[in-house]
Amino acid sequence: MKKIPLALQLYSVRGELARDLPNTLKAVAKFGYEVVEFYAPYFKWTPAYTKDVRAQMDDLGLRCYSTHNGFDSITPDDNLAHAIELNQILGARYVILASAPGGTSGVDGWKRLCEKFAVAVEQLEPHGLGAGYHNHQAEWVKLENGQRIMEVIAVNTPKQFVLQLDVGTCEEAGSDPVAWVKANPGRIKMMHLKDWAPGGRAEEKGYRVLFGEGVTPWKELMATAESVGGLEYFLIEQEGSRFSEFETAKRCLENWKKMFGEA
Repeated sequence: MKKIPLALQLYSVRGELARDLPNTLKAVAKFGYEVVEFYAPYFKWTPAYTKDVRAQMDDLGLRCYSTHNGFDSITPDDNLAHAIELNQILGARYVILASAPGGTSGVDGWKRLCEKFAVAVEQLEPHGLGAGYHNHQAEWVKLENGQRIMEVIAVNTPKQFVLQLDVGTCEEAGSDPVAWVKANPGRIKMMHLKDWAPGGRAEEKGYRVLFGEGVTPWKELMATAESVGGLEYFLIEQEGSRFSEFETAKRCLENWKKMFGEA
């Protein structure tokens, strides 16, 4: 594999982040992560605070290539202007929608949402930013026309609209992540490397398995994402595990290095 930056979606350490952001960034950098992805709470920051966070990241050698956002953040108004300003300060490349607005349903409903995605692409591009969507389990469900929601999104959005693949939810829904990447060349700029295994929380299965402990064919998937998907970086993401947040983030990275060699 060529050198692709290792990132952490900071939702994985959300408790620590809420308690002490500076210490969390220091710990994440010490573990060996090169990139971080902030999620929705960042949107409440002021530009001045965001500049302070960027300075901390620069001191630690960390970068932020994308952020997770609520739908309001990509609506053309003051919110979008705020999202643009903060993402530019952070040095981000992509503003990712973390989930669809409540009540989105049916082929027509999803197509209408895709029209808004296309507008977001147009609004963000002049500012050096791309737009994208992060899937969960629900987007692998088939609609009344037989298409899965993710297929409707892919077909009805511009090619530069990024399809951020959450691998674990794809696996849980019974979809094939390798086939999905192959079907969408150049659009999988980043993936959330969340693993999954059949079973529940009591057995520490489901999403609670660490990277490399689940059913995902990681070597095939990473090779495909790199050669076909246009992968620029990837993100470890963990909902929670049998370990503490920091220990979980550390062990997931260690498992990655065992599988693919030193980053």
